[in-house]
Amino acid sequence: MSGVTVQAGESTLQAELCTDEREFTALGPAWERLYRRCGTATPFQSHAWLHSWWTSYGTPGRLRLVLVRDGSGELRAAAPLMRTGVPLPRLVPLGGAISDYGDVLLDDEHADRAADALTQTLWTAARTALIDIREVRPGGAAEQVYARWPGPRRQLADSVCLELPAHPMDKLLTRMPPGRAGRVQAKIRKLGQLGVEHRFVRPDEVDSTLRTMLDLHRLQWQTRKVTTEHLKPRFHEHLVRSLGPLVRSGDAVVTEFRAGTDVLAVDVTLLTPRLAGNYLYGAHPRLREWKADIATMLMHASADRVARDGRQVLSLLRGAEPYKFRWRPDTVVNQRLLLARRRTAPLLWAVARKASARNRARELVRERKGAVTN
Repeated sequence: MSGVTVQAGESTLQAELCTDEREFTALGPAWERLYRRCGTATPFQSHAWLHSWWTSYGTPGRLRLVLVRDGSGELRAAAPLMRTGVPLPRLVPLGGAISDYGDVLLDDEHADRAADALTQTLWTAARTALIDIREVRPGGAAEQVYARWPGPRRQLADSVCLELPAHPMDKLLTRMPPGRAGRVQAKIRKLGQLGVEHRFVRPDEVDSTLRTMLDLHRLQWQTRKVTTEHLKPRFHEHLVRSLGPLVRSGDAVVTEFRAGTDVLAVDVTLLTPRLAGNYLYGAHPRLREWKADIATMLMHASADRVARDGRQVLSLLRGAEPYKFRWRPDTVVNQRLLLARRRTAPLLWAVARKASARNRARELVRERKGAVTN
């Protein structure tokens, strides 16, 4: 572990570059405290999620954690990164494609000086690699680093997330045309007639329930196109390993749907004090055979719980699938923040050109889907 002393305002902070996996493991308690003090953090920046992801997906020798501590040794900022050389040398967030949000962590009470220190240390790291922070939700902590960056930089649109206000189902229905709202109400009544009920799983039941969910997820997609990563053992291991701690800490909830003694579906929702995000579910094909509307079933359970808990946003997370638009969601676009120095600026422009072309293609696809939906 190498250290750099950074003068940030009136205080001296110590910035360190951690490349040791054992150190990453030991950071758990300190990382958790910082995570709780960062108001923009999501479970995708928690130690439980990131360390588990690294265990399943990380490549030895590529870990790059930028840590900022005060004089007492307490973490005031962290950038969970790794180095990749394909196709260009970059520092990218841990969490990869299975994480809907990427970001850094800043202690809210020390945000300005912590952001100064983190930016200066990342500036040093950018001598040999482009810093490429993807999927930053608007308002994320990484925006403070971007605002301070003294060299070449670029902000691009990344994935679309669809979001709803955290209202109970009866209020969400007022966003729809009356005819569509009536059809949703009929689907809710049908679920009641089928005897489908839901319950929130206790922390000690999470491991076994998640294994059931993954079995159901594989079953529901066996004859249709699916995200292939969701079917791999490493994803299963990561999800089971990370979600137990997240449920115990209140950063996730696992919901089980039953008819009698049969488990027909399981849903995972990730939580922040402000936002709830529907991450993944598995549903038995029997529900489709019964002509039960799975999306309505999941939304009905999520909306009422989120509204009751006092959160402001119910996110459908990444993706603009047509079925999501029935709820008339708001479109929120994650940001991709590219940070470089003069010698790495050519990497920035190369990545930016490729990303811009890809974004234009995706926008055309979304416009076609929107036309079909409307």
